[in-house]
Amino acid sequence: MARIVNRDEILSSGDIDSKRVLLDIVEHVLDNIDPVRAVYSSVSVNRESRVFRVDGKIFRIRGRIYVVGIGKAACRMARAIEDLFGDMIEDGVVITKYGHREDLSRLKVIEAGHPIPDANSLRGAEEAMKIFSRVDQRDILLFLISGGGSALFEYPEDGISLKDIIVVNDLLVKSGAKIHEINTVRKHISRVKGGKVSRMVRGRIVALIISDVVGDPIEFIASGPTARDPTTFRDAYRIAKLYDVWDKFPESVRVYIEKGVEGLVQETLKEVPGNVDHFIISSNSIACSHAAEKAQELRLRPAILTTQLEGEAKDAGIVLGSIAVEVYKMDRPVTKPALLIAGGESTVTLVGSKEIGVGGPNQELVLSLSKKIRGLRSVAAVSIDTDGADGSTDASGGIVDGYTYDLLVDRGIDPDTYLKKHDSYRALKAINSLVITGATGTNVNSITLILVR
Repeated sequence: MARIVNRDEILSSGDIDSKRVLLDIVEHVLDNIDPVRAVYSSVSVNRESRVFRVDGKIFRIRGRIYVVGIGKAACRMARAIEDLFGDMIEDGVVITKYGHREDLSRLKVIEAGHPIPDANSLRGAEEAMKIFSRVDQRDILLFLISGGGSALFEYPEDGISLKDIIVVNDLLVKSGAKIHEINTVRKHISRVKGGKVSRMVRGRIVALIISDVVGDPIEFIASGPTARDPTTFRDAYRIAKLYDVWDKFPESVRVYIEKGVEGLVQETLKEVPGNVDHFIISSNSIACSHAAEKAQELRLRPAILTTQLEGEAKDAGIVLGSIAVEVYKMDRPVTKPALLIAGGESTVTLVGSKEIGVGGPNQELVLSLSKKIRGLRSVAAVSIDTDGADGSTDASGGIVDGYTYDLLVDRGIDPDTYLKKHDSYRALKAINSLVITGATGTNVNSITLILVR
């Protein structure tokens, strides 16, 4: 069972009962989106007849089974695959984030950098490409794809170095660009993104996907290594200009993208790959549904406001807080007692900020939200990244209630000042309002829960 390791500290002050309810729901969600459960709910195997099913579709095993996993959930997914297929697996490799490793019996595990790729990201891609080259026409590649795969699984195009890729990723992550915009650029300077893997594999690819992208577009999850890509070099150029990072890109990257715009290098995959089947086995929408189910069990009225939340975290906090106030005062759009649920991925734009603190989108969201619910009793909110790491911190997110804002002020901490310098981590830590889970082994984006009673 998933555990919030600092639960006792969180429940040492403030609206203890409301925060306890929210933490219980968070743990319920994390338990139910465990990748092992997700694989078992979607995949069944008959070893004797050499047949397996994924969400009802039948696959006959005529040759060998290979496995490649990429992303934060890769090890947990691979554990279930090993249990299901056993010695039918010929070979494979799993590439995951540092701290998300689990020892596997049949598959090699490589830990690599996230959100910025590192040398192990390149090493992992090299190992994976060796596997791809071995998959013959009668063979099947089980490709386990989850969030984080864009950074963890990387091999630059000709003339571009890993250092160049790292610079580009760092600039984009800090620019405030949305994940699909970041991945659009990544796809056009990488040899393993934008459907290019499907060109390397002669056999059948069965891609099992845990989505961390708003709306679950397979072409953007882990930069769509096996999917048809609708974006172009022109899109990559436009995004870099839009977020004012084009002139900061390394020359090699600018030259390659310009060649792409001119049609001098090959585009990403534009046709639907005929050798690939894609299955989304877990997502943010599923996580939100589990939260709603738990709310009903606790006799709360759940309202899933959106699973498409995007934008600046502090702005999202104000909007969601405003809805909470409406429910508290007017009993609309849902009557009390209610659980408001929002999923998606907010962002924090650091470009132009003179003084940068420590934090993450979920921490910034709840700190901002605390202003709206100030003084409201029996109202509390929690927001976490389901992978266990919000931004570059050791916290998965934060939790606030109607007492939070005034408690911070009493401690000499002005919430607006801390929001301005993006220092939500230190503000929330001072009042035991960080939520710490450690690595969860999965990643279906972020979820925000607001309890109104």
